[in-house]
Amino acid sequence: MKYSKIPLAQTLVSLCIAKGIHHVVISPGSRNAPLTLSFSQHPNIQAYSIVDERCAAFVALGMAQQLHTPVAVICTSGSAVLNYYPAIAEAYYSNVPVVVISADRPEYLIDVGDGQTIRQKHVFKSHINYEANLKQDITHKSTILAETHQLSLETERELQENIQAYNEQEINAALNAAVEKNGPVHINAPFDEPLYTMEDVQTVFPKVQPLVLNSAIEHDKIAEAASIWSQSTRKMVLVGTLPPHTVSKKYLELLANDPSVIVFTETTSNLRDDAFFNKIDQIILPIEQNEAMLEAFQPEILLTLGGMIVSKKIKAILRKRPPKHHWHVHENRVYDTFFCLEHFFQMHPNHFFELFFEQTTSIESSYRPFWNAVKKDREVKHDIYLNQINFTDLKAFEVILETLPTSIILHLGNSSTVRYAQLFEIDASIELFCNRGTSGIDGSTSTAIGTAMVAAKQTLLITGDLSFFYDSNALWNNYIPKNFRIILVNNSGGGIFRILPGNKNSENFDTYFETIHPHTAKQLAEMYHLEYQTASDEITLRTALQTFYDESNQPKLLEVFTPRIENDGTLIEYFKFFNE
Repeated sequence: MKYSKIPLAQTLVSLCIAKGIHHVVISPGSRNAPLTLSFSQHPNIQAYSIVDERCAAFVALGMAQQLHTPVAVICTSGSAVLNYYPAIAEAYYSNVPVVVISADRPEYLIDVGDGQTIRQKHVFKSHINYEANLKQDITHKSTILAETHQLSLETERELQENIQAYNEQEINAALNAAVEKNGPVHINAPFDEPLYTMEDVQTVFPKVQPLVLNSAIEHDKIAEAASIWSQSTRKMVLVGTLPPHTVSKKYLELLANDPSVIVFTETTSNLRDDAFFNKIDQIILPIEQNEAMLEAFQPEILLTLGGMIVSKKIKAILRKRPPKHHWHVHENRVYDTFFCLEHFFQMHPNHFFELFFEQTTSIESSYRPFWNAVKKDREVKHDIYLNQINFTDLKAFEVILETLPTSIILHLGNSSTVRYAQLFEIDASIELFCNRGTSGIDGSTSTAIGTAMVAAKQTLLITGDLSFFYDSNALWNNYIPKNFRIILVNNSGGGIFRILPGNKNSENFDTYFETIHPHTAKQLAEMYHLEYQTASDEITLRTALQTFYDESNQPKLLEVFTPRIENDGTLIEYFKFFNE
């Protein structure tokens, strides 16, 4: 194979491979040519070419979610790196190890009017776990620099040794941080011309610094929490975003069989059990104005696991009626979501429960039996209501989610999509993902495609129309597998804004909030070679879904058209129905 003649390029490639990076997403450019040429022909690297940098970063995010190892994205200098920011912010808040490697102009060309040049240092400083601003090799200097800075060979050698040592240290630190802190890092690499020169022999052999994965266990705090837990009759476990298979079944069974515990799980938690409360808003929205029910709901202890919580209602209720004790368990990050956090156990949930449950004792309580009765009532009314409504978003999601194949990977778009999904049971064999770190609509399709590119299972994306059209460049690549599926629920605008409070019957609302449109995905599907189907009522939807997941020669897109004006009313009446 060939190696870039630039020492910094060789160093980056060697250390990335040494740290277990085997997937690299590259966007075209000239300044990143030393990296593009080096990575794309390395036998230990699977390289992907994706033109749109915003999409490329979300694709890497989807890959890293599945692989549980860092994935690198590489771009040229200038504004290219700025397009990574939405995905980097999502990776930061979702704890996904994406490694940004941005090529840069030499420092002497910054802010002197040179083309495709911006201040690339510190561009991600608020949403990054480590930033490595590397130094240009002194042995790879341009003609201009050589003519104005004459150095002796000995001085040049000493400078290069110092630069090499610095770069090795910074690259090691950045790549280690991606794993140790489980999040994004940024490596900014300046290259001078010539950029395309390659050689047959590797000349740089950087030192590899080992990972440091240590976390202090506060045994006294765990013992204190276990003592309080054993005396409490009202304990709530609330689980936000978690990767599949995070919590061991034996600990879930202990929680499920405890009458003093109710377990609320978000759709994004990947924890589903008949004993858990898997549809949070269905339980709590009808009690918002009922003081007696709110009093019965308020826990003494709130134990939270995982990341972001989708349900705004449970956040609002627990902020107004906080528990006496709130503990959070997570390996990387803590949020004081309810403004009453008492302790953060920075550890894997299984390790926490292993130490915790060996010190707890059971206690009799009516807490879970009472709310189980409420849950059963809600389930009956849910079925009654769904059987009597017309075809709207709510009915479409009922049909889509009840006909999902088992053991697939499901990606949900944000806004309405994930909220509708929270109202239905999803089979426990399905692995579910959603970009809830920043909850943006900008990269849902790209992330799902990144997942599909490396996953063994079939991947399905369910998304709304604004999210889909916003990220339509996600389809602009050659790597979408044939078994990838998209269900696009097209209600001709931002349906979430019709659900939220606001004046829904004005030109201002239509134009600037709901942003109504007449577009369909038909032409996009044709352009990107996706098999295209449509549905506009329950019968055509059920018919289309009968063969939608079958093997095919192309990825498939099913566009489901729902009535824009009726959707919000159907959902609002759904929650009112529980109080009748």
